[in-house]
Amino acid sequence: MPESLRHERVLASAQFHDGVFRNPNNVRDGLQGGTLPMLREWMFGGQERRPHVVLPMDRPHDRWAKRPDTGLRATWLGHSTVLLELDGKRVLTDPVFGDRVGPMRGIGPRRFHPVPAELDELPAIDVVLLSHDHFDHLCAPTMVQLARKRVPIVTALGVGARLERYGWDPALVTELDWNERAEIAGVTFTAQPAQHFSGRSLTGRNKTLWASWVVSGSRTRVFFSGDTGLTDAFLEVGKRHGPFDLVMLEIGAYHPSWGTIHLGPEHALDAFAMLGGGTLLPVHWGTFSLGFHAWDAPGEELLALAPARGAHVITPRLGAPFEPTQLDGPTPWWRGLAESGSRG
Repeated sequence: MPESLRHERVLASAQFHDGVFRNPNNVRDGLQGGTLPMLREWMFGGQERRPHVVLPMDRPHDRWAKRPDTGLRATWLGHSTVLLELDGKRVLTDPVFGDRVGPMRGIGPRRFHPVPAELDELPAIDVVLLSHDHFDHLCAPTMVQLARKRVPIVTALGVGARLERYGWDPALVTELDWNERAEIAGVTFTAQPAQHFSGRSLTGRNKTLWASWVVSGSRTRVFFSGDTGLTDAFLEVGKRHGPFDLVMLEIGAYHPSWGTIHLGPEHALDAFAMLGGGTLLPVHWGTFSLGFHAWDAPGEELLALAPARGAHVITPRLGAPFEPTQLDGPTPWWRGLAESGSRG
């Protein structure tokens, strides 16, 4: 996209005010309650923020060779990276295949586990979906590799300029504002509101938009939260676009001080109900230490809360392709790893 046109679209966005994108209703995107309590928790909290054993995972290659029986299959590859196979098309969400997430090589949190399949081992991807530009979602080395494959990518308004720096052909980049939609390679993407923030430097904060997403095939519909806090906008999303065959919501990197910009398990269940229920796949956990909680706390807390809410939650192992209608409930694969000394 020409830079002049991108700039015009940014200026025209209802989310853009005084030189930056903002959440509706002046919702803050920073820390709540100050930094001192968080610093104390970081130093003295005592949580096991990284697993001390190799996490169990599946190698999905053989399963990918056969098309799904039901028309919808998903493979969680870690954090917010999911390979969606819907109605004969393949969509890769927030692809992060690097060893760390940070501003440069060797800096930033390191992943707990290798990826179940390297980028070059994936089946042919029809479209990449990128929710926003934070390091744990927009991975520079991964984007450089994907740019060479000349795969179309859809993302939020303003992020295209970053992608072009990593070698993406502008003709393959589609940027959407909230409530805009585009059909790419037979899949329809609709950008929806999210309550978060953006930026990859101190001076670049909120210069690009963040979004949640509705992904629609010919018969199948999936919701992907990206990163977000709880927002009433999800009620309207559920009414306008639901029901969903699969709802992918972030549950990790949560803390009361980040209550407006991340869901966490409890608010993920609230958002799930607002969206109309269905089948919930938790993402954004189990791969990087980005919060102050124990590494497995998001999954454990979600499963503790879900029965009282009547929520159908599934927790497949890393790299295990699954079809939502063929799973009855969660598989708490993380339990007992320290005791068993699992080596995957």
